[in-house]
Amino acid sequence: MPDRDTLNPSPPSPETPWHAADAEQVLNQLSSNSQGLENTEAERRLGLYGPNALPAPRPTPVWLRFLRHFNNSLILFLLSAAVVAGLLGHYVDASVIVVVVTVNAIVGFIQEGKAEQALSALRSMLAPTARVLRAGERIAVDVETLVPGDILLLEAGDRVPADARLLRARGLRADESILTGESVPVEKSADPVSGEADLGGRTSMLYSGTLIASGQATAVVVATGARTQIGHIGALLGKVESLETPLLQQIGRFGRGFTFVALAAAAVLFVFAVLVRDYAWVDALMIVVALAVGVVPEGLPAVITITLAIGVRRMAARNAIVRRLPAVETLGATTVICSDKTGTLTRNEMTVRSVTSRAGMVTVSGGGYAPSGTLSAPEDDGSALAAARRIARIGLLCNDAKLTEFDGQWRVDGDPMEGALLAFAGKAGFDERTLLAELPRRDEVPFDAAHRFMATLHADEKEGGALVCVKGAPEQMLALCAVQASADGGPEPLDHDFWRSAIDAAAADGQRVLGFAWRRHAEMPQRFALEDVGDLVFAGIVGFIDPPREEAIRAVADCRAAGIQVKMITGDHAATAAAIAAQLHLADDIRVVTGQELDHVSDDELQTLALSASVFARTTPEHKLRIVRALQSCSHVVAMTGDGVNDAPSLKQADIGIAMGNKGTEAAKEASEMVLADDNFASIDAAVYEGRAVYDNIRKVVGWTVPTNGGEALAIVLALLAGWVLPMTAPQILWINMVLTVTLGLALAFEPPEPGIMRRPPRRSDAPLVSPFMLWRILLVSVLFSVGAFGIFSWGQGLGHDVETSRTMVVNMFCVMEIFYLFSVRYMHGSSFTLEGLKGTPAVLLAILAVVLAQLAFTYLPWMHAVFDSRPVPLFEGVVIVLSGLAMMVFLEVEKWVLRRLGVFDELRLASDAAEEH
Repeated sequence: MPDRDTLNPSPPSPETPWHAADAEQVLNQLSSNSQGLENTEAERRLGLYGPNALPAPRPTPVWLRFLRHFNNSLILFLLSAAVVAGLLGHYVDASVIVVVVTVNAIVGFIQEGKAEQALSALRSMLAPTARVLRAGERIAVDVETLVPGDILLLEAGDRVPADARLLRARGLRADESILTGESVPVEKSADPVSGEADLGGRTSMLYSGTLIASGQATAVVVATGARTQIGHIGALLGKVESLETPLLQQIGRFGRGFTFVALAAAAVLFVFAVLVRDYAWVDALMIVVALAVGVVPEGLPAVITITLAIGVRRMAARNAIVRRLPAVETLGATTVICSDKTGTLTRNEMTVRSVTSRAGMVTVSGGGYAPSGTLSAPEDDGSALAAARRIARIGLLCNDAKLTEFDGQWRVDGDPMEGALLAFAGKAGFDERTLLAELPRRDEVPFDAAHRFMATLHADEKEGGALVCVKGAPEQMLALCAVQASADGGPEPLDHDFWRSAIDAAAADGQRVLGFAWRRHAEMPQRFALEDVGDLVFAGIVGFIDPPREEAIRAVADCRAAGIQVKMITGDHAATAAAIAAQLHLADDIRVVTGQELDHVSDDELQTLALSASVFARTTPEHKLRIVRALQSCSHVVAMTGDGVNDAPSLKQADIGIAMGNKGTEAAKEASEMVLADDNFASIDAAVYEGRAVYDNIRKVVGWTVPTNGGEALAIVLALLAGWVLPMTAPQILWINMVLTVTLGLALAFEPPEPGIMRRPPRRSDAPLVSPFMLWRILLVSVLFSVGAFGIFSWGQGLGHDVETSRTMVVNMFCVMEIFYLFSVRYMHGSSFTLEGLKGTPAVLLAILAVVLAQLAFTYLPWMHAVFDSRPVPLFEGVVIVLSGLAMMVFLEVEKWVLRRLGVFDELRLASDAAEEH
């Protein structure tokens, strides 16, 4: 989008973009001049354009955020059942349902924490005051009062308060990483650039929210407030609607289907009871309510929420902080991770990687700014290593940065590339204090974009005379040199072809290149100015790179093994991005697409391109948003990582946005569902592992809970259809649900992941929560539970026990079957007949102990007899009940083995293959 368009929301006609027009033309278009606006004119424009501030977001009321947790089909059905139960006098049933639903909402509300504040975070990127020229006078004004046409005065350390076109610049570099993702400050000048230049290539522009890294500038404001680039990102962010996570979609579908089946079954049962069995309608309605009590898994939402909360705690221990509860399992469903490069896949720390001299190439090890590493040359070539040390000495002397160590972390104060040179000098064995004492600096020529080099003059305290050290753009350095250093260090004629080839090779490898040169003077020069820098000896070139994290390389490999594609979306140059992608092994065939190419691709064509490309370079926030949406339109579940303001819209659009905790901006964090405390891509791999485990545990909870309720409901329906005595009363059904859900059901939330969980392909986003295999299991176990209930009831009656004792035996039978079924469902796909499977976890053993104690109380305590109409069960009958539960578990394990052998269900086959690979 042309910068000119940002001045006026509806320009009369397309005009020359600000970055492509010369400075005088820009001033004329803005009706301004180099002395600045008159105060009266500034006030008039403030009324016309409005304050230089971003629109405030509408906060979500606390009460509305709380009520959102009740907007779920299953929850609404539970509340409806509670209302009906209360109207019919079943106050205990109604109270229990209301309590568990409310607890579920409170847990989710507390875990989610504060509402999104992404736009507020963007507003904080603006500086509070700015220095401007008004009517020729230099004054400080509030940033909000800046208007188009104001003349800004900027220097190193300032935050740019509005989008501005440079008028004059001296040694100017701007850190635009929050907008472009580039890790190195950009050289700026007042010269116009091509109108087709992308955001990172508009060197004549300064953008609101970026930082002046070095130099001084005078610039004219061309856009303020919502019309700036950062304002444009804020507008994109405001238009992005949050997506429902795959789990919420699945629970919603499950809840709607469950509600429909339950209501239909209740209606049919009511009609049957009244018309066929001649029940009074009130009695029939009470039976339907008893059925609802049996069939509704009232504890399921709370247990799912607690399972997610446990996942949050596990992820936090692995440096992944979850801000919104359902996002815990979204990573488990993720099929594509779109990652920013700088600071996410890479260290965001420039490092010297190669040194090329006429003696040969030297490779430098170590990463970041720590001065620890080694220099290595082919066959330990001594002349190449000596030449590299000479270049390292120049890099240390011709340097204004400082390295500091804090808590074991090395940080740079100054230009990142100069910091990398200091670390390189340390690796080469130089001590900064010693060298500066031998060669103290006497003068310098600062870096400027106009001449593209920096030069320093040093007195040689040992040998006398002076030493000039120069570093800068390789082409400029070659132009300043008369000779080059030979392999042995002596002078020889310049070999331009050799150096062009070396520079091209380093650039093709994604390295940024600086050239180095020196000159000796027999005596200290009387003056040292720009025109005095010449007749140099070219020493060589140094290649810099922001290296990939070692742990990120391993994490990418793990993600690919788990069937997850990793794509890089960055504002950096294509060659640099491609080189990092190759080192990360993002794909077998690295395909790079640039932002300019994306501008000419339709949304339909982008779907195909987004699937095939591995790297997207020189991208804008709009490009990132389009890429994420294109992948989502192909049914992918997309996770997006990032740390800059430019990442915020796509972070919010993604199914799960992941921000960096240390180097990430507040805008990125507030737009994300998850924040990485250590800024480490490898933590995403750990979070995927935990996310898949959480989803597995939720399915285990569902697969274990629903058959209990199904068996109870089926027993009531069969008794009603056949005209038999009900094998359980409504209070006894409620007892079973309450005791088992808060003990055995909750124990499943603590289950460790099954083997091979990271070797399975991601689940489909439209996959149902209850898969075909789970549905089969639920139906089978429900029938087994119902058969067990009627079998034990009939046997009790046959032994001469009264109805109350037989019903007590049925309640105990249900609890025993659930205990043994728990051991089977702990390994949904594999065998439970292993030492690890049979000994259980501490949570399982504690839950079983609690159930056993509760059932002993239910069966043998007199006051429990009065409440639930239970009776003592003889020892022999108790042993038979336990053996019946064991027999059911054996049957289910044999059934699971047979299904695996026959390959009936894909889910079992894939999980079995993954476990074998593991």
